[in-house]
Amino acid sequence: MTEPSTPDKDVPAADRALVSAVLAGAPGAFERLVREYQGLCWHVIDRMVRHPDDTRELCQEAFLRVHQALHQYRGESALKSWIAQVAYSVAKRHLEKKRIPIAEAGAGDDGPSLAETVGDGFDLEAAAADDQAVAMLHAAIGKLPPLQRTLLTLYHLEDMPIGEISRVTGLAEGTIKSHLFRSRKLLRGLLEPSLGVFAA
Repeated sequence: MTEPSTPDKDVPAADRALVSAVLAGAPGAFERLVREYQGLCWHVIDRMVRHPDDTRELCQEAFLRVHQALHQYRGESALKSWIAQVAYSVAKRHLEKKRIPIAEAGAGDDGPSLAETVGDGFDLEAAAADDQAVAMLHAAIGKLPPLQRTLLTLYHLEDMPIGEISRVTGLAEGTIKSHLFRSRKLLRGLLEPSLGVFAA
């Protein structure tokens, strides 16, 4: 018999307090939650669907679902991860309805040897050292498949650990590492001719 899940003691008390306030119907509590996490929600959905009107509509749908399902939040992960999971699920369903593949065929199924480590010497932050580089980096990320764009965003822009990304996406940690490895390899190939910074 499996034991009931217990709240993660590393989850910030502020998360629990905000959820309690929303569930208790405290004035302005849900609006505060939306303000705090709308950037994250936009990042996740926009990276997946790449269409501002769809992103706006899907963000609204995601927060509606958050509101409807918040009573199910048990504090087993950070609220940020839980909301990212809802946003990811909404965006993934949208792409499935449109029959848009979220990853390249065969991507992510390499053996562990390819993805032993996420740190493969490609530093996204170093690649984006100035405004022009940032623009090039985002253009290059935009050429990746939806799943890889999203994993890069969660890992590098939202500073989410691999374990949390696994909870958000439902993917195995090794699969996520493999996708990140592939993505950075592709980005390096796209950026090297323009920036000349990875030619070592």
